[in-house]
Amino acid sequence: MIAAGSTLAQARQALPLDPLENRILLCHALHLPRVALITQSERVLTEDEIALVTALVQRRLDGEPIAYITGEREFFGLSFKVTPATLIPRPDTELIVELVLERLAPQGRLLDMGTGSGAIAVAVACNRPDADVTALDVSDAALSVARENAAANGARVRFLRSDWFGALAADEERFGVIASNPPYIVAGDRHLDEGDLRFEPIDALTDHGDGLAALRSIVAGAPEYLQDGGWLLLEHGYDQAAAVRALLKAQGFSEIQSWRDLGNIERVSGGRFGS
Repeated sequence: MIAAGSTLAQARQALPLDPLENRILLCHALHLPRVALITQSERVLTEDEIALVTALVQRRLDGEPIAYITGEREFFGLSFKVTPATLIPRPDTELIVELVLERLAPQGRLLDMGTGSGAIAVAVACNRPDADVTALDVSDAALSVARENAAANGARVRFLRSDWFGALAADEERFGVIASNPPYIVAGDRHLDEGDLRFEPIDALTDHGDGLAALRSIVAGAPEYLQDGGWLLLEHGYDQAAAVRALLKAQGFSEIQSWRDLGNIERVSGGRFGS
C-alpha cells in the first residue's frame, strides 16, 4: 500500500481510498493539520507511521465509518466526539437545528429527545447561549459522549437519562420547542446491512417495527410538555413525511408542514400546539 521510504506526498497518492478519506486518515494518524500535507509533502514517513496509516486504511476498507476511526465528526460547524455508542451526526440533521433556532424564543426552552452524541442540543446551545436546553437519552454510554461534547464546545445543556418523556414531570416541565431524531428505519430495511449503518447502534436506527413507534410516542406525549404555542419538530425517513403529518394532525397540532433536506427529501416534519 505504502512503500518504505515514501514521502507524505507519495503516501497520499498510494492510498486506495478517495482523496478526501485519504487526507482525513493521514492527518488523523500523523496528528497533522490539513495544510501540513502540502507544507511537509517531502517528509519521509517512518516505518511505524506507515504501519499506523496502513492499519487505519484497512479498517476503512473493511467498512468501518471514518467517523468511528477518527473518533470525531463535524456538525453545524462544531467538532463532535463519536463512538459506536452513538449515531454519526449527518448534514441532513442540521436542518432540524436550523428550524429550532428559527422557532426558539429568547430565553426559550428546548427539549432534545434521543440526543445521542448531543449534536442537536449542543449545536443549539452554542448558537443560542440564552436558551435553556435539556437533552434526553436512554443510553448511559450515549449520554457520557454527549456530556463530553457539551463540555468540549462550551455548551450549557442539562442531560437526563430517560426513556422518552419518562424522567420528566409533566406538571413542572414545559418547553417552547421539542425536537427529536428518533429511530425511524423499518425493521429489515436493506440499508441496515449496508455502509456505515452496519456499525452504528441498531437501537438508535430502528424501532424493530414499522419505523413509526418512536414517532408515535413522541407525538402523543409532546402536548403535555409543550408551552402554549410550542413547536414539535421530528426528523424521519425519506418516505414517512405524510405519516408523521397525519400523526400530528390527529394529535391536534396546527401549522403542520414538512421541510426538505439537502437532497430535496422531506426530512423533518412538525407542527405547533395550542393557540
